[in-house]
Amino acid sequence: MTAKMKRREFITLVGGAAAAWPLAARAQQAAMPVIGFLDSRLPDAITDRLRAFRQGLKDVGYVEGENLAIVYRLANNRDDRLPELAADLAQRGVAVIATAGTPSTFAAKAASTTIPIVFLTGDDPVRLGFVTSLSRPGGNLTGINVFNSEVTAKRMELLRELVPHLARIAVLVNPADANTETQLRAVNEAASSRIRRGPQCPYRGALGE
Repeated sequence: MTAKMKRREFITLVGGAAAAWPLAARAQQAAMPVIGFLDSRLPDAITDRLRAFRQGLKDVGYVEGENLAIVYRLANNRDDRLPELAADLAQRGVAVIATAGTPSTFAAKAASTTIPIVFLTGDDPVRLGFVTSLSRPGGNLTGINVFNSEVTAKRMELLRELVPHLARIAVLVNPADANTETQLRAVNEAASSRIRRGPQCPYRGALGE
């Protein structure tokens, strides 16, 4: 599993997974292979991502409507609908499911233990239980971790440089997001380390309130 990749590389990974489907699995498809795309957001919020997704597939020889079909399932910001949408994709027998985000990946993982799932997440996929390890994912999931949580300390450093006398930080989070707990922990740890360095970095423990 590649740890840090650009969006285009994520799409190429999906295309590579499609190219590696066993012949027997392809024979079970209809006229062309079918990819399931699962996302929790509204269509307007992922227009650019969808454009890049299709372009990335095209770059590795798959063109929607010509030699590939894509079934889109979007939850329209209702994560509670993701299990139903993921189950629908599994019942359709799609060849692979592409997910963007932790909630949609959890839903896809619960829906199938055999359909290949390619995910994009901002948290540690090992901690989340998506894969066994980064070097040997195991199971039917593989994908990319963009290390959003891991770079929190660096963001705090940059914020401190921009606002030297910063004393209090408010953090806006989505409590339903599976990444929230890890991200808040990283923020608090980064802030606490600044406090221990001395009074010149007067962070207070109000994060996450």
